[in-house]
Amino acid sequence: MDPGITSIQPGGGFCMRIELAWGYWRRWYLKTFRPGYVARMRALRRGGENRCPHEVLDPRDVKYYRNQGGYWWSEQDDPFRWRDRLPVARVGLGEVVIFGGGCFLIAAALAALWWPAALVPALAGLVVLWFFRDPPRRVPQDEGLVLAPADGKVVAVEELDDEPHVGGPAVVISIFLSLFDVHINRAPVAARVIGLSYRPGKFLSAMRPAAARENEQLAIRLEEKSPPHRRMVVRQISGAVARRIVCWLQPGERIERGARIGMIKLGSRTELVLPREPGLVVEARVGQKVRAGVSVVARFAPVVTGPGKSRGRQSPRAEESGS
Repeated sequence: MDPGITSIQPGGGFCMRIELAWGYWRRWYLKTFRPGYVARMRALRRGGENRCPHEVLDPRDVKYYRNQGGYWWSEQDDPFRWRDRLPVARVGLGEVVIFGGGCFLIAAALAALWWPAALVPALAGLVVLWFFRDPPRRVPQDEGLVLAPADGKVVAVEELDDEPHVGGPAVVISIFLSLFDVHINRAPVAARVIGLSYRPGKFLSAMRPAAARENEQLAIRLEEKSPPHRRMVVRQISGAVARRIVCWLQPGERIERGARIGMIKLGSRTELVLPREPGLVVEARVGQKVRAGVSVVARFAPVVTGPGKSRGRQSPRAEESGS
């Protein structure tokens, strides 16, 4: 793990600070008034050590640190698991409560005085909910498909002569996420997380090509689960408005195609780096609108097996290990 990634939101943020401060008082309340609950959660807790910067009493305390390993709870023992079924992103609930809830409270106060005045803050509250929506997706399962890692518009499809992680020539598909797109990132293929790297930077407009080089970004390095174990990169890039990158993955974790892997709060830019090899067909076109976990942006030729048959180009890792 990159030492710069100390939480699922390495850039921090106002709402994150508010939630962490609230957590201090919440833990005091639980220990003082609900010792039975604390003891029950301790008995159900798994993991060998606490890697959070604060005491951990239940799954709520590891929300921002789930990518650090340490303590965890199984799904059936997590009393907060129901939040994953909400139509808004769980990692955006802080913003929804603070900003959206604040707008609705203002609207309620104004409605008591003169109801037309309540329309603007009420609309603002609905917009906050819309920004953090997380709709379910039906993920295509055909062999060789590579899905869009983000909602938005394809702004560039470029070729590179060499990309270190994929181990040779590569294709980069860049997607711009507007304020009004769904901001959740999804896995383009079923893969194993090889590593993550975070780089602080500027907050240029995500539409500018320089944003990909100079802005704050987090790179998720992946390796396909099945042969030929191609390597890919999903790169989350901040923008002028969207300044909070979120990724809850950790090295070694296995993810399915279309699985949620993070988000860029309020949009911005996501890049997908693929190995350029015979049999790769790039279907993404500049100007095309895509949806994460649904739209096919590329496809690899089916892997052929049998006597004397190759399973395609192997990743550098697979070649080194002989697998």
